[in-house]
Amino acid sequence: MAHAQGKYRDFEGLRTQAIALRRAGYSLRQIRDELKIFNNDILNQLVKGEPPPEWTKRPNAKDDLRARARELRLQGWTYDQIEAELGCSRSSVSLWVRDLPKPERKRSREEAAAIARRGWEAKLRLRDEERQRTKETARQAIGNLSARELFLVGVSLYWAEGGKDKPYDRRENVAFVNSDPSMIQVFLAWLNLLGVERERLRYSVMIHETADVTGAEQYWADLVGADRSAFNKTTLKRHNPKTTRKNVGDSYRGCLVIKVLKSADLYRRIEGSWYGIVVSAREADQQNRT
Repeated sequence: MAHAQGKYRDFEGLRTQAIALRRAGYSLRQIRDELKIFNNDILNQLVKGEPPPEWTKRPNAKDDLRARARELRLQGWTYDQIEAELGCSRSSVSLWVRDLPKPERKRSREEAAAIARRGWEAKLRLRDEERQRTKETARQAIGNLSARELFLVGVSLYWAEGGKDKPYDRRENVAFVNSDPSMIQVFLAWLNLLGVERERLRYSVMIHETADVTGAEQYWADLVGADRSAFNKTTLKRHNPKTTRKNVGDSYRGCLVIKVLKSADLYRRIEGSWYGIVVSAREADQQNRT
């Protein structure tokens, strides 16, 4: 077989590397990025015959659905009923059972409406299951973070959500604000990595005055594992009756502000690291384009 010249000339050498990565559990995308193989045809040839790792495979429920659809059709179910029961599309049901006898059955308008409602509910259920499978697969693919990876995540997280110095307003101090508990936990883990002592942290809550202020203060104190003495006075946002707020209910706990004392040097390191990420990202993007 003839292969492209240039960077792909050593095809067998690349194939040896690609097979080793495939057997180590790499996806095609990971192999592509590792070996810088951006030709999909060549990439597929490199791993030909090697099965994909299990974590990249999506559960295939189509065979079970097909068998169940045929079973229901033989019991006299209509396309609408099968579609509603299994949450499948009409075209899939037709493909699976069109060789089976057509049942003779009439239904009322109420029954048709009930079937349609069950069908919609089944589709929503299947969509949610697929959504959760995708999220879980992505979560497992992350694995354990190295110290370097956590450092880069923390720098990016801070530059997106933290306070920044301005030429017209010098603020070389570290202050992070967020309403997402998981973001707060990642930020604290990052501070631990950098050796920032918890004694240097001060917290404060920002929340609407109509919310459960006391409950929110206790929630954030429990989350960060800090004594209430480490908390400054809570900032209350005044209620505007003309505004219809969405952030209401028991799950609303406002935002937590985390400030690091004596953090000018830390801020400068964060800013410098961020621009290092920017430069590296630009260079990597340029390489991918060439």
